[in-house]
Amino acid sequence: MQELDHNKTIDILNAIMEFELAGVVRYTHYSLMVTGPNRLPIVAFFKAQASESLLHAQQVGEILTGLDGHPTLRIAPMEETYKHSVKDILEESLNHERKALDMYKSLLDTVTNASIYLEEFARGMIGQEEMHNLELKKMLRDFS
Repeated sequence: MQELDHNKTIDILNAIMEFELAGVVRYTHYSLMVTGPNRLPIVAFFKAQASESLLHAQQVGEILTGLDGHPTLRIAPMEETYKHSVKDILEESLNHERKALDMYKSLLDTVTNASIYLEEFARGMIGQEEMHNLELKKMLRDFS
C-alpha cells in the first residue's frame, strides 16, 4: 500500500463537508418551496435528502477529526435561481447530486491503495450518490 496523502485527503473531505452542509440548506429550501397536488411526497423526499446530507457531513467530520483535520465551518456557495417549479427543483437537485458524485470519486482516487477504510467509505458514498442520481432521473421522466 502507498502512503496516504493526509493534506490532500483533508482538503477533499472539507470540500465534501461544505458541499453536504450546503445540501442541508438546499434541500430544506426546496422542501419549503414545493407546491401543487403532489407536494406532500416531494416535500418528504426533500426533507429526507436534507437529513441525509447532514448525516453525510457528520460522517465526513468524524473522519476529518480522526485524521487530525479541522472540520470546516463554511458551506459551499449556493445560487438562488428563484425557479421553484417541481421540474426546476428536481433538475437543480440532479446537478447537485452529480457534483457530489464527482467529489466522492475524487476522494476515492486520492485514497485508493492508501486506506482500506477510506476506500470503502468513498465507494459506499459513491453508491449512494449514484442511487440519488437514478432516483432524480426517474422523477424527471414525466416532465418531457
